Amino acid sequence: MTNGTAAPIGFIGLGMMGLPMARCLLAKGFLIVACDTLAEARAALAEGAPPQAVQFAEDPAAVAAGSTLIFTMLPTSAVVHAVMEGPRGLLSALRSGSVVVDMGSLLPGETRRLAPLVAARGASFVDAPVSGGVAKARNGTLAIMVGGDDASFAIAEPALRAMGEAIIRTGTVGSAHAMKALNNFVYAAGLLAASEALRMGEKLGLDLPVLADVLNASSGRNFSTETKVKQDILSGKYTRGFQLGLMRKDLEIAGSIAEETGFDAQALAVCRTQWTRAVEALGPTVDNSEIHRFLGLGEKA
Repeated sequence: MTNGTAAPIGFIGLGMMGLPMARCLLAKGFLIVACDTLAEARAALAEGAPPQAVQFAEDPAAVAAGSTLIFTMLPTSAVVHAVMEGPRGLLSALRSGSVVVDMGSLLPGETRRLAPLVAARGASFVDAPVSGGVAKARNGTLAIMVGGDDASFAIAEPALRAMGEAIIRTGTVGSAHAMKALNNFVYAAGLLAASEALRMGEKLGLDLPVLADVLNASSGRNFSTETKVKQDILSGKYTRGFQLGLMRKDLEIAGSIAEETGFDAQALAVCRTQWTRAVEALGPTVDNSEIHRFLGLGEKA
């Protein structure tokens, strides 16, 4: 085994991000005990996997019984709650010395609440949310923020490096989830600004691909102008892989930080309002770049 151990890793959540991340672990020689409610997700992981490299558990408790390093990649705090604390959840079967690594975008306050519950089982909880989207999940080059103690990080680090290129220690448990939410707020603000600029440029009759070149060669450059404007927005494809509803969820997490700290984050409030309206108009599963299409709906009414 290239990971130096035959001990299997638990992996719960084989969705749009979790499936390619689990595949990266397999490609690096790790064994996996996986759990997902969807049969098609389980079949997708099994397809092409090395012989005997993947086992499937019926529920999170069975994952905890079969592994001591467990990753979760789940869409919402409610799902994390069910996986951790529900009937046959992880907490019911965690073994002493286990490390649970949450790689989704959990509410930081919920992370801080769960950590002592895990500790009461003699285990440890680490938050390790990711950034980079599906493309980087597929090739194992995600940015991964990690909150947790040194001993837990040392146990998780080899597997994290199989999934990510930039591993950034952020501090204590909960700090990574907070930084991920704040990062995604800044990203959303840049995408909203770029989309509004494109709509205004369109009304002026500007050459929009040239406007994109100007943005990317000038001080307006940001991640969305570099990776979404020409590729997804001007092309009309809107298919880069991060859902509108998940963007709204991350903005709501950032909103919980504003409320916790008492900071009057007015730009965040604008983003929350616009993404909420966009989700109501377009649904949660379209790509988050469709904020641009949403901004044009009023013009076509």
